[in-house]
Amino acid sequence: MKNKFLKSLKVLLVEDEEKLSSLLKNAIGDNFKSFFIAKDGLEGLKIYHKFLPDIIITDIMMPNKTGLDMAKEIKSIDSNANIIILSAFSEVDKLLTAIDVGVMKYFIKPFDIDELLNYIISLEGSVANKIITLQDNFSFNKATRSLYKDLKFVKLTKKELLFLELFIKKYEDGFCLIKSYEIKKHLWDDEVSDERLRTFIRRFRDKTSKTLLQNLKGEGYQIAIIS
Repeated sequence: MKNKFLKSLKVLLVEDEEKLSSLLKNAIGDNFKSFFIAKDGLEGLKIYHKFLPDIIITDIMMPNKTGLDMAKEIKSIDSNANIIILSAFSEVDKLLTAIDVGVMKYFIKPFDIDELLNYIISLEGSVANKIITLQDNFSFNKATRSLYKDLKFVKLTKKELLFLELFIKKYEDGFCLIKSYEIKKHLWDDEVSDERLRTFIRRFRDKTSKTLLQNLKGEGYQIAIIS
């Protein structure tokens, strides 16, 4: 199945049955940008933190950490994470727990592979609008309000996060340029000097990138968003 959206996705399959994971990789792996395999929830979490997959497909019962326990941890990080449960018929009772965790889609084994792919395609709106790609290999996850550099988390202060979100929101609303007075009003309750704003922006650039934020002299600032 050739689909542009599927080809943009990173998918993580967490399954302890090696035959099934190999079968799924061979059957659908080439449809995606990346297709990672983990043998249990513990390894699945490590891959999740390292590669930030767009879709997680997981079995329920596995050694070391179950799929439900892994899903719960991922949902605590990103409440909008797209997690698909693969369940044996004998585990149907556990699907109630999956719903409590926030997993809203499951497939009973054996399942139709085309049906799985079609469901993933239906997620295009929620997945495509979550990640904002920035210059210099930065990305911002709007759902978790998290900034990453080369998939590594960049810790921001509360004001720095508000600052970044201001630029992203303005960009999405069709306004690339933000005036200095708008930034001051958004970040501080009291009057602040131009020097204080410049110091704040300099520190933000030191923590991120010199070119992530561009200064148009006498006009204001704009962020370098790729998509």
